[in-house]
Amino acid sequence: MRPVVRVLLVILLSAAPLFAQQPPPKPTAAQDGFVPVDTPTNQQETIPAARLVGIAYGFIWVVLLGYVWSVRSRLSRVEHEMDALLRRTGSTRP
Repeated sequence: MRPVVRVLLVILLSAAPLFAQQPPPKPTAAQDGFVPVDTPTNQQETIPAARLVGIAYGFIWVVLLGYVWSVRSRLSRVEHEMDALLRRTGSTRP
């Protein structure tokens, strides 16, 4: 046999089981697509959103107020150091 015919014969014979397979079964209505659920099936699966949002906002406010306090205290310290330097040099504040 010619090599081309032999290759075609091998390809056709190896592909024969693919054509012999049964098509997959049709999905049922529940498997067909998304089915919305109105209520949770279990109360433990709900997320306490209001409490989590409140905790997140509270955390952000605490961090923001801590940052402002930190900046205020550092600025106050720098102002005291500048006043001490101005007293030492005898200059006046601009």
